[in-house]
Amino acid sequence: MVTAEKIFERVDYGAAVRAVQNALATGLDPVRDLARQVLAVANGQLLLMPTEASDFVGIKVASVAPGNPALGRERIQGVYLLLDALTLTPITLFDGAAITTLRTPAVSAAAADYLAPAAVEHLVVFGSGPQAWGHIEAMRAIRSIDRVTIVARDQPRAELFAARVTASGLPAQVGTAADVATAQLIVCATTARTPLFDGSLVHADCCVVAVGSHETDARELDSALLARAQVVVEDPATAQREAGDVIIAVAEGVIAPHELVPLLDIVTGTVAVTAETPRVFKSTGMSWEDLVIATAVYRAGARSEA
Repeated sequence: MVTAEKIFERVDYGAAVRAVQNALATGLDPVRDLARQVLAVANGQLLLMPTEASDFVGIKVASVAPGNPALGRERIQGVYLLLDALTLTPITLFDGAAITTLRTPAVSAAAADYLAPAAVEHLVVFGSGPQAWGHIEAMRAIRSIDRVTIVARDQPRAELFAARVTASGLPAQVGTAADVATAQLIVCATTARTPLFDGSLVHADCCVVAVGSHETDARELDSALLARAQVVVEDPATAQREAGDVIIAVAEGVIAPHELVPLLDIVTGTVAVTAETPRVFKSTGMSWEDLVIATAVYRAGARSEA
């Protein structure tokens, strides 16, 4: 199995962002992706995420166990199987959690590269786990960032996380939800089920990325923000099926389904990015994204061994 260490040795966040953008720019359409299955089990969920492309087929089997951190284990675990598209012969098995840790920030940054202002003085990150760290690294791959504010429920952990970010060369401090008022870029990477901040505080020239939930009744963003934002999603149908941030806002009547903008349309220039209102990218995580990253890792490994 290709370990997490090998995955990150072969493909960094910058390369992962470029892989996602290139896939969308050269014909990949998320609408054609296979729907994932989320299966409830006694102690959490199983996620089955299959998809196919011209050269490869892939499937991720992941588990989400909310009680694991208290046991000293990761909340999300899994494996990713890459197969040859013609013969369906298994080729490589990857650490599935590492593929997720790499692809989720890469997709967010791929979108933010189009949606965020050119100058990002202040990045606010909600969360202090692996996805929070990955998003900071991915956003640094697309923008020069002056400072970061970390907002998290666990203050001691947030302090340690901020110190880690500072040690990496980017000044960081712990703050509060009110700090979004001065941010040009906001990342929400939490397990929150209710809105993390007052959306009316967000400046018009700001990009907000939310990746924390794939449940219909959970959201990180309030309807006040979505009501005045350009809302970009990987696939409108998937967002209306899985993204609580979108589902609740639609139910409340603050946004209509036809107003959701596919990320593909932003990348190809079919829909222009608005400059007058905040831009929200709500990610649900889709199977095609894992395959793009797994393919990039596999090919990078093949090149290094040639």
